[in-house]
Amino acid sequence: MAATPESKVKDKLRKYLTQLGIYHFMPAANGFGRAGIPDIIGCYNGQFVAFECKAGKNIPTALQEREIRNIQAAKGWAFVITELNVDHVEELLRMENTNEANQRQP
Repeated sequence: MAATPESKVKDKLRKYLTQLGIYHFMPAANGFGRAGIPDIIGCYNGQFVAFECKAGKNIPTALQEREIRNIQAAKGWAFVITELNVDHVEELLRMENTNEANQRQP
């Protein structure tokens, strides 16, 4: 079976996360879990991170957007990754880490 454009984004992201030594996994999407959970969940330098992968003109659904907002409200990091920004994941994580550190300064 040919890989879908979105599965190519997921595969590339997983390779980057592995190369960077970032713990990550893909929650099972078998119909028994909660709807809208991001495609890839991980931990970067002790920080909860979540990645919703999209390709082409696809955008997150309302349920996915809700989960992204909930993660961010809990001080976790959530990103929408596409074929346009998948090559910049390390930079996105570093920028978010810098923003987080700046917010903690007195």
